[in-house]
Amino acid sequence: MIRLTVFYNLPEGTDEADYLEWRLGEHQTSNASMEGVIRTDFMRIDETVPVGAPAPYRFMTIAEWPDRESFENAFYAEAVQAKLQEDLKKIADPVFLIGEVLTETKNETGE
Repeated sequence: MIRLTVFYNLPEGTDEADYLEWRLGEHQTSNASMEGVIRTDFMRIDETVPVGAPAPYRFMTIAEWPDRESFENAFYAEAVQAKLQEDLKKIADPVFLIGEVLTETKNETGE
């Protein structure tokens, strides 16, 4: 499985409530409907360890594909990259990490 993880902040002066409305609505639907995506989650970073340390990022998004080929076909598609360039105008300091999931652990209920 391939996981794309994106850490980022909002540009100074951005209304977080307005951003969250867009991010949890239109943008989440767009991420989830990207070809081959099997999971996507969005998180607001509220705490750090050690407690009280400043968090370098306010938000995190993950998206997962079953394999590298499906990831590359979807994420690097011309239309997806064009939309990404527009969406990047809404965030600041983005860091994109692409990794292969080597282990997957389920809890006792199989979730």
